[in-house]
Amino acid sequence: MPKKIAIVGAGPGGLASAMLLASRGFAVDVYEKANRIGGRNAELTLGPYRFDLGPTFLMMKFLLDELFQETGRAIEDYLTCIQLDPMYRLNFPGKSLLARSDPNDMRVEIERVFPGEGAALDQFLKRESERFEKLYPCLQKPYGSLSSMLSATLFSAVPHIAMGRSLFDVLGKYFRSEELRLAFTFQSKYLGMSPWDCPGLFAMIPYTEHAHGIYHVQGGLCRISDAFAEVAREEGARIFTSTPVHRVLTKNGAATGIELMDGEKREYDEVVINADFGHAMSTLFEPGTLRKYTPDTLKRKRWSCSTFMLYLGVDKTYPDSDHHTIIFANDYQRNLADISQRKIASEDVSVYVRNSVVNDPSTAPEGHSALYVLVPTPNNFSEIDWEMKKSDYRKMALQLLKERSVFHDIEEHIVAEQIVTPADWERNSVYAGATFNMGHNWTQMLYLRPHNKFEEVDNCYLVGGGTHPGSGLPTIFESARIAANMLCAKYRVPHREATPYGQIAFAEPAQ
Repeated sequence: MPKKIAIVGAGPGGLASAMLLASRGFAVDVYEKANRIGGRNAELTLGPYRFDLGPTFLMMKFLLDELFQETGRAIEDYLTCIQLDPMYRLNFPGKSLLARSDPNDMRVEIERVFPGEGAALDQFLKRESERFEKLYPCLQKPYGSLSSMLSATLFSAVPHIAMGRSLFDVLGKYFRSEELRLAFTFQSKYLGMSPWDCPGLFAMIPYTEHAHGIYHVQGGLCRISDAFAEVAREEGARIFTSTPVHRVLTKNGAATGIELMDGEKREYDEVVINADFGHAMSTLFEPGTLRKYTPDTLKRKRWSCSTFMLYLGVDKTYPDSDHHTIIFANDYQRNLADISQRKIASEDVSVYVRNSVVNDPSTAPEGHSALYVLVPTPNNFSEIDWEMKKSDYRKMALQLLKERSVFHDIEEHIVAEQIVTPADWERNSVYAGATFNMGHNWTQMLYLRPHNKFEEVDNCYLVGGGTHPGSGLPTIFESARIAANMLCAKYRVPHREATPYGQIAFAEPAQ
């Protein structure tokens, strides 16, 4: 009889786990409390307008390709992915930079906007390729014991982790202009952190963008979750929506199954938790079960920022816009300090907007646009009253788009709208509204981050942004593979190990 696995949560991590485990012969059941799959990677619709609820950047597509290959499938049979060029536009006060996917084009663009600095791109790509090659294997392995920290892989990476230096500091080795550094450090938003606080080793994020590109999935990145679910079902997995889990059942320190909200109890050999980590620790276990992750200890952890969201259906197109546009606050460092340190509502905000119809007309009716607008904010430890503040944030976001983007007349053309505040995120089971999950400071990484094989309960595994390797779609996918591989190792089920980075065909980026 195949071993029975319950997966709590049908986000991208849970569905990737389901796909891999079902393809390897496990009996997999996925439980999702919402009426649709995807979690924060779900689709949001406003009439004919289609949006991604959460992630909109797809990096490290080679990892996604490999997950499908591990099930004996080709990604092209399930998803249509297009590489973006330009990747995105960065609007600073008084200047604008296009991030190009080809290094030669990017070098020319840097020289155009920041004269004398174009050649530094070559140094960045060369040095950061070395860092990435050493650090990437560390993302593919679990760190569930102190002895795992003594691995040869981690030892070889130590000289490259930039200990004691922030991401902003590391970029200062290459670029003189503060704005140009920010062009290669804004990616720390994927971790919900400021580049002045984010550990320098995360320079590998802008590196992988420039070395391997950014992709869009036709129909939205939500289609990735749909594709995982499709493969999982083809392999026999069952996915139950509108079926919330009340408790993970335990006996003698080990998970034995789940209890549904209606009181029904179901037995399983293993339980995989893909629910938001802080929310899961607060709600899914009988009080007194956990010792390390109690309500008090969770509050003392460092959590990412949150986001204020506008999903806008607009009755016109903006053909001159880019797929992704980031508009920096006038005082970006102060804005980020408001968010991560002072935890106050900023009066000088930054805005990200995605105009998907530029490359994907399926997301809005002909002649219309579906605009996704994100404003980074403090998480809910700020105690901001979002019912009072949301109109201010809406006004600031639209004003910034009017003044510093091609969306000058956007407010006149909005025909459908939905706002999601940090309070809404928390009501939707995101702990403290921290949309990028637990922070990625030094004391919350590797062995010090919640373990892939949950350290508090046997027969229980974690996937998603709250465990190793961290938040962001590629690392969430990797957490799913780590958990699946650990389960296979436990039950001696043959499986394919992750491909070493050096064996990936394009390991050496174009120069």
